[in-house]
Amino acid sequence: MSRAKAVYDWFDTRLDLENGQKFLGKAFPAEDSFLLGEVALFCFLLLILSGVFLGFFFEPSTSDVEYDGSVQKFQGKEMPEAFVSVLHITYDVPFGMFIRRLHHWAAHLFVASIGLHMLRVFFTGAYRNPREPNWIVGTGLAALAMGAAYTGYALPFDEFAATATSIGYNLTVSIPLLGDFLGQVVFGGEFPSSATIPRLYFLHVLVIPAAIAVGLAVHMAILIRQKHTEAPRDGDVTGGRQPVDEDDDDIIIGLPAFPNQAAVSAVVFFVTAATLSALSGLLPVHNVAEYGPNDPAATPELIMPDWFLMWVYGFLKLLPQISFNIGPAHINGEFIGGIVLPGLVFAAVAVWPFIDRTEPTHFTADPLDRAWQTGVGVGAVAFIMIASIAGMNNILADQVLGTTTGVVNPILTAALLVVPPVFGGITYLLLRDGEPTPSREGDVAADGGGVQDDAADNVDDETAEPEGDR
Repeated sequence: MSRAKAVYDWFDTRLDLENGQKFLGKAFPAEDSFLLGEVALFCFLLLILSGVFLGFFFEPSTSDVEYDGSVQKFQGKEMPEAFVSVLHITYDVPFGMFIRRLHHWAAHLFVASIGLHMLRVFFTGAYRNPREPNWIVGTGLAALAMGAAYTGYALPFDEFAATATSIGYNLTVSIPLLGDFLGQVVFGGEFPSSATIPRLYFLHVLVIPAAIAVGLAVHMAILIRQKHTEAPRDGDVTGGRQPVDEDDDDIIIGLPAFPNQAAVSAVVFFVTAATLSALSGLLPVHNVAEYGPNDPAATPELIMPDWFLMWVYGFLKLLPQISFNIGPAHINGEFIGGIVLPGLVFAAVAVWPFIDRTEPTHFTADPLDRAWQTGVGVGAVAFIMIASIAGMNNILADQVLGTTTGVVNPILTAALLVVPPVFGGITYLLLRDGEPTPSREGDVAADGGGVQDDAADNVDDETAEPEGDR
């Protein structure tokens, strides 16, 4: 027995490498249906790596220290240590500005790729039975990604970020009965307190990333177990030694995980990293030196959250200032607009697969064959877009229309209530009256399971993978 064989056998008896080889032969559908999911995964990896670098230099403290760095206008001033450390990272640490920008753009692309991935899954019906659990996990990951971005947004403790973060504090304490307690837990008391930055830092670098990592692991485990959905096949597909019928959902047709899909994933990773690097090198991010340190006595002229939370801000802008009591619970407009309505949006997204119930389905569907589902999706996208525009009502009124927010707010409120059902209804009517194309609405779900050794017969680097028992 050769030395290499002995080493292999040693590891095989402990790690069951034979099953690992079967996993490497798993078939990935030969399409880009999971491209956006991979972009999100790689963005998270880059966020972790860049965050570790930034964590070496960031000081999560609001205690005042004297600044001695490269920004001349702050020389000798007493400022919060968190703000001073971000200035140090940006202007004095080698590659600090680049890594900070990379972290910023990776966070934005992370949220964007998750959102686009969910839209792709929604419009192709890839959430349907038996894949409802993964849709729910994905919805949770989207919420966690927004939470991670929000907590990181506050850490520089400059004037703009601190003022914008205070909106989240006001929403938290507006929760009836539990608001003050949650404000103490999350923000360390009345915002901003000496405990605010350490609490948000702890959430940003440990609690939320750990939850995202667990969610991604669960998401991938379910995906491997259930298999990727496939696009409908056109005609017979050759899967090695025998033809595979276009309606046969017991067979997965695609690229083996290694080396084909691994090579594709490597390309996606390097393209993602290159894109983020280009953005980081060419485009500036939040300029803390311009805004200066947090000043409780001042308020920036223009305050708004990042784009992925703008729709929540729009609810707050459009809702009237209401306040009433229900027993011991105090209800106000901030609670309704900032907590209740966004919670209902996420709840509607999470339960959607149980509304659009079907028989077990393996193949994806053509959105043009799903009139009412596509209509709902179009209406939902219009709803979020109009709410986001409402979050920028001051810019729309002052700089675009030359009027006041008092004029545009009723128009935006009417549009938020009328435009989504109109767009959804028009989409439904257009698709209902169109000529349907073949779809897989009634196909039986393929069982997820192990890969048989003789399953990976390749024709032009494609794999036909029989489904095992689930």
